[in-house]
Amino acid sequence: MIKKVFALGLFSISVMSLAQKISIAPSFGYAWRVNKIATTLSPEERNYVKGLKNGTNFDVALRYEIKNGVHIGFKYSNYSASHTGRFSAQDNMGNIVSAVVSTKDAINFYGPSFTVTNYDQPTKHKFLLDAALGAMSYTTKTGNVKGKGNTLGAEVDFAYQYQINKHILIGPKVGLSGGALRKISYNGQVVDLGEDNREGLSRVSLAASATFRF
Repeated sequence: MIKKVFALGLFSISVMSLAQKISIAPSFGYAWRVNKIATTLSPEERNYVKGLKNGTNFDVALRYEIKNGVHIGFKYSNYSASHTGRFSAQDNMGNIVSAVVSTKDAINFYGPSFTVTNYDQPTKHKFLLDAALGAMSYTTKTGNVKGKGNTLGAEVDFAYQYQINKHILIGPKVGLSGGALRKISYNGQVVDLGEDNREGLSRVSLAASATFRF
């Protein structure tokens, strides 16, 4: 009986030690897509595309501390933007017709991450540098037309966090995401955009972040 109690105690200590190395870090903010708008678009089309160049940005990371100040983990992020505008065109009879068009865009990223921090230092002012490499997906929907594509992407974050207590930290974060699509599928039909007209998915984000350490 004593051996069982001793073994259970060692197991509990081991589990608690493991849990103390795990952290969850969500953030929410705003992002701006930085790729240039194609010069071949009309002024009306360019103004419409500009409405999709900024939107909300959310991400969450699960990390495990392998040694003091060094973490490995997994990150997910989402960028969402929508815009509604009116387009005008001339029909076969020479009449000017217009219609309201609405588009919703989303960029998702999934991938392993590597993080360096000063969490082990005796200060309440913490800094974090995180890099992740993985899969980036893009979806866009305008009316009944839906486009989607996948590519390799990367994300880098730099954050300052103030340690409220040993379990909770909060602060601002700046992020950079990179990726580009060469092919997009519209309603199941694949379109090759080529090297010069790739759909750029890169963006800069500014967010409020938190870290919950267990």
